[in-house]
Amino acid sequence: QVQLVESGGGLVQTGGSLRLSCAASGRTFDSYAMGWFRQAPGKEREFVATISWDGGRRYYADSVKGRFIVSRDNAKNTASLQMNTLKPEDTAVYYCAAGLNPSTMSIGYEYWGQGTQVTVSS
Repeated sequence: QVQLVESGGGLVQTGGSLRLSCAASGRTFDSYAMGWFRQAPGKEREFVATISWDGGRRYYADSVKGRFIVSRDNAKNTASLQMNTLKPEDTAVYYCAAGLNPSTMSIGYEYWGQGTQVTVSS
């Protein structure tokens, strides 16, 4: 099994930045693609970003492209999501996930973190 723990969530003003981290343990981290998803109250979970096992491929949802950057450090068993120019509509619980291949679909991921709250104030 892979255990994932998100951190770095919090309250930020519109236009601000926040960096989320996902610490992995339990199995070989660098064998997995990492995905980020979010879920706002009353809405379905949606794809945010993903990165391949070697960092060579990155994909972003249109809503965050140009503002968010996904990265990973396999030596530290850590994935990150740098969020810039934050908007109120970015408010959600953010989850990191691990899967065999980068995917925009949640079904493609086997392991999930507990989530961390991100709130963007107006």
